[in-house]
Amino acid sequence: MTALVTGAAGGIGKAITAKLRSEGFEVKELDLVSGFDVSDPEAWEHVGSVDLACLNAGIVTGSDDIATLTDEQYRRALGVNLDGVVFGVRRLDRVMPKGSTIVVTASLAGLTAIADDPIYGLTKHAVVGFVRSVAPQLAERGIRIQAVCPGWANTALTTTEFRQNLESRGFRLLSPEAVADGVWAAYKSDGTGEAWIVQPGREPLLYEFKGVPGPR
Repeated sequence: MTALVTGAAGGIGKAITAKLRSEGFEVKELDLVSGFDVSDPEAWEHVGSVDLACLNAGIVTGSDDIATLTDEQYRRALGVNLDGVVFGVRRLDRVMPKGSTIVVTASLAGLTAIADDPIYGLTKHAVVGFVRSVAPQLAERGIRIQAVCPGWANTALTTTEFRQNLESRGFRLLSPEAVADGVWAAYKSDGTGEAWIVQPGREPLLYEFKGVPGPR
């Protein structure tokens, strides 16, 4: 069995890679530090077929103030968090075999508000919506796609100051290994277009979308 992991050099990426290897996968690691930019559509054209693709690369803007948000912060977040998923799914849909799976690392910020980084929240809401919306057409070609929505994890994305701020507000940080377990749960599920929540002290949990009221 073969797999790829984007953002593989980060804390969560390393944990996902280790988890998959422990389960017998041969894993290809893709990361900016090794020359792979997920936001570059040309880079994706050189990616081949795998049985499992974990689209995990993601960044925060570091800005909680929309008035001082820079164009560069905004565009880079969109490039990594959104383009990296869309370009990846587009390429993988073309090359993955029937029975394969894509798991996208989204966030709880894709299911609820995140005042600490509104643009990060924007991108993760978009990722969850994309996964749910593209799932039916992928299913027609025998490919499943899932989203994993962890809370804040103890990685390099959470600076010491931000970590202390979260802890002072009662937030518990996840370990990267707990997020990797969530990725594995999403992969092992028979469903598609699902969102799996990962929270400290809980087993990975399937999120139940309540839907919207219909017309009268």
